[in-house]
Amino acid sequence: MEFLEALSRHTFLQNALLAAVLAPLGCGMIGTLVVVKRLSFYTGGIAHSLLAGLGLAHLLRFPPMLGALAAALAAALLIGYIHSRWRQQEDVLVTCLWASGVALGVLFLSRTPHYGVDLLSYLFGNILLVSRTDLWLMAGLDFCILVLVVGLHRRFSALLLDEEFAAARGLCVEAYYLLLLCLVSLTVVVLVQIVGMVLLLALVTLPAATSLLFARSLTQAMVGACVLGVLLTCAGLALSYQPNLPTGSCIVLLCALSYLGAGLLCRLRASG
Repeated sequence: MEFLEALSRHTFLQNALLAAVLAPLGCGMIGTLVVVKRLSFYTGGIAHSLLAGLGLAHLLRFPPMLGALAAALAAALLIGYIHSRWRQQEDVLVTCLWASGVALGVLFLSRTPHYGVDLLSYLFGNILLVSRTDLWLMAGLDFCILVLVVGLHRRFSALLLDEEFAAARGLCVEAYYLLLLCLVSLTVVVLVQIVGMVLLLALVTLPAATSLLFARSLTQAMVGACVLGVLLTCAGLALSYQPNLPTGSCIVLLCALSYLGAGLLCRLRASG
């Protein structure tokens, strides 16, 4: 009740609640593809690589989110190239990209004022600092993700099920794989202000993995992941408000508990 009363008075809480609704929408769609295609490791690489773009944007006085978007897209394209050309060493190369992005970001941020505050904000996020401009950016990125996922649903389904069969049927597998990684990068940029780079991987994968336990189709899994993500994010925001707890951590813990609970329920049903 205290949260609801504060929500009617404070604009920053209203912005936070809108962010809690907008962020999981694109995340639910892309997260389902990430879990099915087993791209969690690549998602982590993209997420940590964008710190280099954030740091460079701060250093050059550009909008930080534009720097994050550019770095995330560049990392996605590089990871896609590594996947198609150097599969035997891709885990090492992606790890190198992951670590290099963080190192460059720290170096760039160390040359800007308020270095420590900026770094902690990007590592762990702060949904309470989301602005109206950030909300419009989230809405725009969600719209782009929705249009591409719906429009290319059959092609993405073929890519997820069997790459070799899809290639034999004439689908340009490499191009759609790169496009999928680019969509992952857009999702990462949307989430970085909500839970930060350290925790966003959980928000991408856990609601989708929970939904996949019960869904009978890819579409059902995406819808379920979006709905569950919105509920858990809003619940984490509300629960963290009164005791003044880190919102991102509360959201991720709720996601983890929901996944573990759903997994336990499925096991009990199977054994019964």
